[in-house]
Amino acid sequence: MSTRAQVRFATREAGQSFNQHPDAIHAQFYVHSDGYPEGLGLDIAKSYADKEIISGWEIEDLDTRHGDLDYIYYIWQTPGPEKKDTWISIFHMIPAYCETCGQDVPLESKDKCIFVGKPNKLIGKYDRE
Repeated sequence: MSTRAQVRFATREAGQSFNQHPDAIHAQFYVHSDGYPEGLGLDIAKSYADKEIISGWEIEDLDTRHGDLDYIYYIWQTPGPEKKDTWISIFHMIPAYCETCGQDVPLESKDKCIFVGKPNKLIGKYDRE
């Protein structure tokens, strides 16, 4: 069974908590498999920290939502001269039963933030090598 995820890019802004979904994102990608933190999470962190190449991402419209996601990742960055450190948040999507379709579907309001930190912290937490 695939572990599906979305990777979203958001701007670091005053008052925005890294353990809450932002109101606006700037790019979004879908990853069909290996979306768990020890897989995709490490790929994202190592790509940023060590300039490693990531493959297998599908570009999506910003409004696309999936009913089969296991994780949502946010990459928080600040453009321009006010550069701040990049942070990553990982949300584990908790399914809720949908009365309309009769299936379990993940809802952003019923998720759990399982990681917030800089790329090197993610590598330290999930890299088992």
